[in-house]
Amino acid sequence: MELKKEFKILAWIIAVFAFAFFLPIENVRFNTAIAATLDLVKWYAREHVVLCLLPAFFIAGVISVFVSQGSILKYFGANAKKWLAYTVAAVSGTILAVCSCTILPLFSSIHKRGAGLGPAIAFLYSGPAINILAIVLTARILGFEMGVARTIGAVAFSIVIGSIMAIIYRKEEKVKKEEQMNIIPPPEKRPMWQTALHFFTLVLILVFANWGKPASGDTQSAWYFIWAYKWYITSFFGLFLVYSLIFILKLKWQYVVLAAAAVAVAGMVSPNPLVPMVVGVAAMSIITLLDKRDEDNKQWTLSTWDFAKQILPLLAMGVVIAGFLLGSTHDNTAMAGVIPNEWIAALVGGNSIFSNLFASVVGAFMYFATLTEVPILQGLLASGMGKGPALALLLAGPSLSLPNMLVIRGIIGTQKTAVYVTLVIIMATITGLIYGSIL
Repeated sequence: MELKKEFKILAWIIAVFAFAFFLPIENVRFNTAIAATLDLVKWYAREHVVLCLLPAFFIAGVISVFVSQGSILKYFGANAKKWLAYTVAAVSGTILAVCSCTILPLFSSIHKRGAGLGPAIAFLYSGPAINILAIVLTARILGFEMGVARTIGAVAFSIVIGSIMAIIYRKEEKVKKEEQMNIIPPPEKRPMWQTALHFFTLVLILVFANWGKPASGDTQSAWYFIWAYKWYITSFFGLFLVYSLIFILKLKWQYVVLAAAAVAVAGMVSPNPLVPMVVGVAAMSIITLLDKRDEDNKQWTLSTWDFAKQILPLLAMGVVIAGFLLGSTHDNTAMAGVIPNEWIAALVGGNSIFSNLFASVVGAFMYFATLTEVPILQGLLASGMGKGPALALLLAGPSLSLPNMLVIRGIIGTQKTAVYVTLVIIMATITGLIYGSIL
């Protein structure tokens, strides 16, 4: 045993030495991939973690602590009416407007609270796929037909994939159904409308804080108007959050007002919107953790922290790997990874089974922030990408990513994750093939 341990140490030393010895730092492609990785990590940290993930973690905490188990079981549980469960799950994305990573803490929360596998998977897929902002942008930039096809495909995918997952794992679902029949949910602690107000206030802050910039030259649309005033709108819903913290969660009003004042000062002092957001998150965390009136307020922040601990390390690992392999593409930046972009563009031309399958696989593993898939596809279409593979990438890409898969695996296991990813890729491939043949 001692000798085996020493050989293991020797193997690690040799592996690290070989990695350092053969590091191809003189290779241009390798250096570009390293630069792309660092660029993507930096952009992700600046643009995505604070404005997207932190609010999403708190929303997941609301579901975990304030939304009663009875409500989760009523709408998503194994005994819930199937038409109701899948309908709620399938249209959730139009409200949330989140990406493949931001949906993860919400999915984890409803799964832990007893949601059936089928509705939970439908929710997981639909959250990023039926993002109303992305669908409108798709229709405006890539064409009305593509926007309609994406909408229909995304809604159908969420229901079909969720249903297939429920059928495949029907034995587990049957056990869950029997267990939930014996659960007697505790009485609601507060009226449902109060919890809903608190929940949707946080959702609206998330949506408007991440409202995307309209297409170049668009200065007249409602989209542009909202984008131009999005921080005023976000601040307006911040006032609703102040109301909710005082009158719904019953936190001391002096502390809440002081926290709101700190956020306001941070917003006036710093032109960077991340600063008041960080101040707001920190202040809300402190006043809820120190609250002694209601233990749920403290548990809300502790639950939020649990989601952050579980998800952030895996996301970071996934972003690094995705950046190194596939490069960094955001805003007006385009940096190649070790896999050249020209190879990808060349492989997705036409409307063959291979081109649609390849587009689905690349889309599934590549990371797309909310709305960025549209300008990326615009460039690929201009380079000769077929419309079928374009739709396949739209249906597989926004809902999946390598970071997303790593986290899902930690929630539902390797086998279920593999089945889910495979179903998304197969359905995206078939749909793209049909769409491309029609057009």
